[in-house]
Amino acid sequence: MSLLNNSLLLQGRLRHAAASAAAAVMGRRGVATSTEEYNRRNYAQNISEYDTVFGHYLLRDAYDDMMLDGVQPERGIFHNLIVGSMKGSRLQDAFYFRDQMKEMGLQPDVNLYNFLISTCGKCKNSDAAIMLLEEMKAHGVKLKGETYICLLNALAATGRTDQVYAIVRDMTAAGLGLNKFCYAGLITAFKNKAPTTEETMTKIVEFVQQSKGWKNVERVSKDSSENIMMNVSEEELYNLPTAEYVQRRAFVFKPMTIYHVATHACADLKSKETLEVLLDMLTKDGFTYDAFIVMQAMRCYLQCGDIDSAVKIFEEYTSSRSPPAELYVTLAEGAMIGHTPRGMQLAQETIEKMTSRNFFLNPRMGTDLLLAASGEKTGGYTMANYVWDLMQNRRITPSLPAVEAYYKGLKEREIPSDDPRLMNVSRVLDNLSIRFGPRRNSNAQA
Repeated sequence: MSLLNNSLLLQGRLRHAAASAAAAVMGRRGVATSTEEYNRRNYAQNISEYDTVFGHYLLRDAYDDMMLDGVQPERGIFHNLIVGSMKGSRLQDAFYFRDQMKEMGLQPDVNLYNFLISTCGKCKNSDAAIMLLEEMKAHGVKLKGETYICLLNALAATGRTDQVYAIVRDMTAAGLGLNKFCYAGLITAFKNKAPTTEETMTKIVEFVQQSKGWKNVERVSKDSSENIMMNVSEEELYNLPTAEYVQRRAFVFKPMTIYHVATHACADLKSKETLEVLLDMLTKDGFTYDAFIVMQAMRCYLQCGDIDSAVKIFEEYTSSRSPPAELYVTLAEGAMIGHTPRGMQLAQETIEKMTSRNFFLNPRMGTDLLLAASGEKTGGYTMANYVWDLMQNRRITPSLPAVEAYYKGLKEREIPSDDPRLMNVSRVLDNLSIRFGPRRNSNAQA
């Protein structure tokens, strides 16, 4: 009954969103313009041109413009739109495009359902994933090995271990074996299951051990060809924590997928004991740490208050190779937990070393560090000031929450109102507040 209610609620929200979008479009482009003016400001006029802009514009806005221009979307366009919604974790947009596709007489195929289910996982909406499964069955869409794994990982995102086990049984009944991505989903399911118990960590270790005999799920070239064409890795499709790093050179060693997911779970659950069991297992299996393993080990140690172990594994790894900037940032951010004098000093020294090696903060890294440093209630606020100055020197503006936190920290200290730093931060904060007001096609998650 709850599944039916959720389905009706989701469909109602989508209908409301479609009506709101239509009203907004009529207001936006209702005034006639000359052909010359139209051509000057219009960024696409035909199906191929719109196909190239969907990766660079707000998808709903670009789609609205395409419809107003009388350009009829084809199946490939909808695939691009739904993959773009998946990459942006925009569930409502993904379902909106699915419905638009159906209204034009185009039935989603199994690959498109895989992308939709993956989006449900990214947005932690397991009910919507089950609704899609029922829809596939109703329309006679045959599930592939990828579909089962997408479902398993989507349900794992909300800790629904009972439903995850049901998917495993369905796979077995269909004659499919479990591969490393299935075991990754099982680990994720227990990591996200609340409350965390002793069984949680035991299960994680057991799944790592069981995965060593994994069998390849029915996965021939035709299964993954569209994902490759859409630039979607298996790690992204299945929502693995390595997804954003897998294309990075020497960052992720793919044969260690199960260890990546397991050590990430240890960091999230702050289980240093389980982490060290896994690191020992990894070494006995003949593997050496990659950057992702080191990053998760540092996260775990630092969240457990063990700065010494975090520094040790960082120094061991960096002694023989050049580390990526993320490792410096992970060590610095974790060292600031609790804002102890030693931790704040280590954080600043770490970022100073990073910049001395010509690594620089990007907006995301700088924002994360500024948020962490701005929580310092005592002390000289030197780390927060240092991060702010680094970003200002490279003309990078942190996110609004980070600037707000930094400004609040400055105001709590005895700083004159006409202090140049305070005035600059206040000006940036005002500009961000104006820029990031309500936006058209805002995307409340379904």
